[in-house]
Amino acid sequence: MNKKNKLIWNVSLIVALLVLLFVLEQVMPSGSMLFTVLKKGAIYALVAVSMNLLNGFTGLFSLGQAGFMLLGAYTYAILTIPPESRASVYQYYDGGIIQFAIPVPLALIAGGLIAAGFAFLIGLPVLRLKSDYLAIATLGFAEIIRAVFQWDKLGPLTNGSNLLRSFPTFQSVLYPFIVSGICIALIVMLINSTYGRAFKAIRDDEIAAEAMGINLAHHKRLAFVISSFFAGVSGGLLAMYQTTIQASMFKSAMTYEILLIVVIGGIGSVTGSCISSFLFIACSEWWLRFLDNENFYIGSFHVPLLRAGFRKVVFAVVIMAMVLFYRQGIMGTKEFSVEALQNLFRKIFLRKSVKKAGDTHES
Repeated sequence: MNKKNKLIWNVSLIVALLVLLFVLEQVMPSGSMLFTVLKKGAIYALVAVSMNLLNGFTGLFSLGQAGFMLLGAYTYAILTIPPESRASVYQYYDGGIIQFAIPVPLALIAGGLIAAGFAFLIGLPVLRLKSDYLAIATLGFAEIIRAVFQWDKLGPLTNGSNLLRSFPTFQSVLYPFIVSGICIALIVMLINSTYGRAFKAIRDDEIAAEAMGINLAHHKRLAFVISSFFAGVSGGLLAMYQTTIQASMFKSAMTYEILLIVVIGGIGSVTGSCISSFLFIACSEWWLRFLDNENFYIGSFHVPLLRAGFRKVVFAVVIMAMVLFYRQGIMGTKEFSVEALQNLFRKIFLRKSVKKAGDTHES
């Protein structure tokens, strides 16, 4: 398939997906759990792909994603709260020090830029470390950022440990899909560029990459900054989804969830991260929710053992089973492409035609 036909197929699939989402919004109730999974799944898909850019394609084991999401979320919220609402939001700090609001798209970009700026500064010393040491350093950064944003001295800017609210949110599921889709498309374009090939060379063998003339420090810092930018954008989207923001939300457990999504989907697979994001959210917040109900019955049979928190136990067992049987994740290092979809349909129709021909021959 040439590039023109491939582009047409990709655009057609994206348009079909958006049309399907629009139709679902018209025929299903707005409070359906399906929309919760789709909205949060789209946000987590973006941050998982941004983390995969580091862990899967560059070979940098970073655990600072929650910190960069916090920076993006707070930047978005602070810059979009209407001036007339700031007195009620910053009620302990005389309305705060910022008394203006900017458009939502600019605030999302600003959130990404703030996260990228912090990534550049901490990347100067931190990216000299490798493997577990880099992970510990970035995880420490995320925890420090969370503590600083709850500091009362920064209250006029961050509202201390109080909630930020009254900023613009989204109702349509199309919004996070479109924003996340554009960002993921940009990441894919980067991966397929000369910079992406340099990232992969660093991942495979740093010594060989340096021997080929690749500036290791520059490319590592570039991957770190770009990944943090998109994590900041996803933080802004998460603020819009949650409708309120507090620093205590962005604990290390959030980073571990994102890392788990990347591992389940396949380290080095963009489509794997996207698929596993929706599966993770659906399992953790929808499909297994009944396991927390102590009074769950199947007909007249009362299911024993079920109680609050049992869902997490079963979910952990499911994840362990997936890791054991799919050691490289759902997609491994492969990508779900138009050619793969066409080959799947060919195999299905070929089997049906062969079976039909066999049945005709026997008769």
